[in-house]
Amino acid sequence: MTQYSASRTHSVGAHAVSRITGARHGEVGELAASDGLSAEEFKAVFRNHPAGVAVITADAGEGPVGLTATSVFSVSAEPPLLVFSVSSQSSATPTILRADTLVVHLLGVDQLDLARLCSTSGIDRFADRSRWDRLITGEPYYLGTDSWIRGRVVQHMEAGNSTVIAVHALQSHRAEEPSAPLVYHNRTWHGLGDHSTV
Repeated sequence: MTQYSASRTHSVGAHAVSRITGARHGEVGELAASDGLSAEEFKAVFRNHPAGVAVITADAGEGPVGLTATSVFSVSAEPPLLVFSVSSQSSATPTILRADTLVVHLLGVDQLDLARLCSTSGIDRFADRSRWDRLITGEPYYLGTDSWIRGRVVQHMEAGNSTVIAVHALQSHRAEEPSAPLVYHNRTWHGLGDHSTV
């Protein structure tokens, strides 16, 4: 069995950067080429695994960027840490990787339009100035979302063609009456509610 470990290799700005390695095969890119599921098989398995929908926003000094992510999850309450991943193919990724702080919006069904906006390529996701603002600390954020967390990036971990980002939660907002949670499942959007209780 191949053993995996995260070994620190270098830094980007103030962020520690780790790279997943395999004890027998070396880097993740080499592992993908040598054995394991094909990309199609891997995606097919996860297609039936629903995930919550979030939008990540940041500004590293060159203007705001945003992207839709289904990889956000909490990893620790003390200290409060969350992680998510960004693809190297996203136009927002370079800015997010340079940012020291960012905002993670956890979306409800009432924010489906925002999820679609930030998952659409080739558009200005901040063109409508009425739907976003900046926190007093400077980060861009979208108005009217059910909840958001402002956090400081504490670590990057390179994994294949993506980067996993660990964030220390510093500030949060929750709507008094949030809409039903928005999830992504089998290539489409769904809302959780009483009808989905088992």
